[in-house]
Amino acid sequence: MKTPKRLVIVNGTMGAGKTAVCQALKQLAPPCAFLDGDWCWDMNPFMVTEETKELVMDNIVSMLNGFLACSAFETVIFCWVLHQQAIIDALLARLELSGVEVRLFTLMPAEETLRIHLEKDIAAGIRDPEVLERSLARLPLYEGLDTEKLPMGEEAPEEMARVIGKRVFG
Repeated sequence: MKTPKRLVIVNGTMGAGKTAVCQALKQLAPPCAFLDGDWCWDMNPFMVTEETKELVMDNIVSMLNGFLACSAFETVIFCWVLHQQAIIDALLARLELSGVEVRLFTLMPAEETLRIHLEKDIAAGIRDPEVLERSLARLPLYEGLDTEKLPMGEEAPEEMARVIGKRVFG
């Protein structure tokens, strides 16, 4: 019997560890494809306008639909901030999901864990200092989403990937 196609979406606030967890999950899920929504926002200068938001969503939908249609992949992994249910719903409404099992996970770091991750990135010059307050302010928004919540302390990304893998692959 053919394995059903799966779409695994991992969201969470900035600095929650989405990319690292999904990179580790990718190792547990071959054959798979991975898309990080942040890659579609890689521009200089960074501009959030109605036009760029539409462009980014169009690109994400196009790539995810391409991965889902490709017979080479059984699993498609996607991560992005996705802090509002309306954004999740709009994305899912545009995807070709016939015969696809969709699983949505939210990484829920403790405030102190999030602060440590972001301060490390700020010190390394990877993130701007204002990201810390924005990310902490968004953290409560994730409680209301229709996703499986994964509390996080100091677990390594590989540990969180195994938790997701167990829930998705059994």
